[in-house]
Amino acid sequence: MPSAPAPQALRAPKEPLWRDLIGDVLRRERLAQERTLKDVADAARISMPYLSEVERGRKEASSEVLAAAAHALGLGLGDLLSLAQGELTRHSGRSRGPSTAPYNGLCLAA
Repeated sequence: MPSAPAPQALRAPKEPLWRDLIGDVLRRERLAQERTLKDVADAARISMPYLSEVERGRKEASSEVLAAAAHALGLGLGDLLSLAQGELTRHSGRSRGPSTAPYNGLCLAA
């Protein structure tokens, strides 16, 4: 007899894709500045349709494109990535709850 599928409650929640998080941050920042796609795309020197695809998480943009879009919004690439990482952390915290396991990772300092 085939095994029954796992109940919905026991399935691990799906984590968001990085491109979705980046796109959400870019769109939120653009809208907060009350700027149009055309305005930001022109300032970043990328096509408006491509920027739209990036904002919607449909395209995996290169680091150069992400940096250009971030700079057009007055952000550094690090700022954009940090904001996206914050979104990922919030999403992970909502779906899994607080971790009780200690962090046993390696920390590197320059």
